[in-house]
Amino acid sequence: MQSLQSFVFILIFLVLAFDVCESQDCSSPFKIITVSESGETNFQTIQSAIDSVPDGNSQWIHIQISPGVYREQIFIRKSKPCIYLEGAGSSSTSIEWSTHEDATFVSKANNTVAKGITFTNTLNNPVLSEVSNIIPAKAFRIHADKCAFFSCAFLGVQDTLCDDYGRHYYNNCYIQGGTDFIYGDGQSLFEACTILFSMGKYGPKRDGVITAHERDSPNDPSGFVFKNCNISGTGGNVQLGRAMGAYARVIITDSYLSDVVRPEGWSPRTYVGHEENLTFVEEGCTGPGANKSERVKWMKHLSQPELDQFLNISFIDEEGWISKLPTTVFS
Repeated sequence: MQSLQSFVFILIFLVLAFDVCESQDCSSPFKIITVSESGETNFQTIQSAIDSVPDGNSQWIHIQISPGVYREQIFIRKSKPCIYLEGAGSSSTSIEWSTHEDATFVSKANNTVAKGITFTNTLNNPVLSEVSNIIPAKAFRIHADKCAFFSCAFLGVQDTLCDDYGRHYYNNCYIQGGTDFIYGDGQSLFEACTILFSMGKYGPKRDGVITAHERDSPNDPSGFVFKNCNISGTGGNVQLGRAMGAYARVIITDSYLSDVVRPEGWSPRTYVGHEENLTFVEEGCTGPGANKSERVKWMKHLSQPELDQFLNISFIDEEGWISKLPTTVFS
């Protein structure tokens, strides 16, 4: 019995130690490696640069990506945290892939940061789509904690951005899609972002949905918060969100809503009769789509103190991890 207790104690210690190691911040100064299609840099592909990062990495690895269209599918394993990908700007550096399986870009590593890059899933061709049979095709999937994205673009039609598990920050990003194109169970703040509803330039003229949040418990801290954003679109009308979990939570504040927004605004999806568990909120928004007179009656109103809990950066950053990111992400 004593040996069994000792084994259990050691096992618990190892698990806790692993968790502590995972939550550690990345160290500076960071190491710089470069990528370009010309081959005049360290690597010609982004994936090969990522693969060069050692497992268990705890130092910021700054991967500078030259202008170009990189046609590759990217995966960052959980064992490779502290990677900062910096492109030459979202109009100059892009990563493209055509896939229904997983996404163009997937990261399961904590402390994944990206700046100035466009991520596109071309399966439904979000620019020139003429197909009516649109299927899920993720451009980006993040399944990790303490991740941030600055001045990036995410282009797709259905399920563009899979914002899964963990705390995330998006600043000055562009997100385009038609159906559930921001979805998952992330705890995320979208600040000063442009959200564009589109089924593609020549895509089917039909209505869509922006968000599909998957919060499944009243104690789950997750939620999507949109602050000072611009929401517009073309080719149809759009609901701001629908519930993919019984306690879905989406909050939109101080944002511009164009007339692309449908009058009812929100949908309980399969949770009809349980709308009291859903937290869909609009406060301080402007524009023709911000008229709430015909919104669903169960849409919630939050007092300013209640709202401040979500608008403060502490909603995703109680430890101050954003201030510890590489300084160049803020320039």
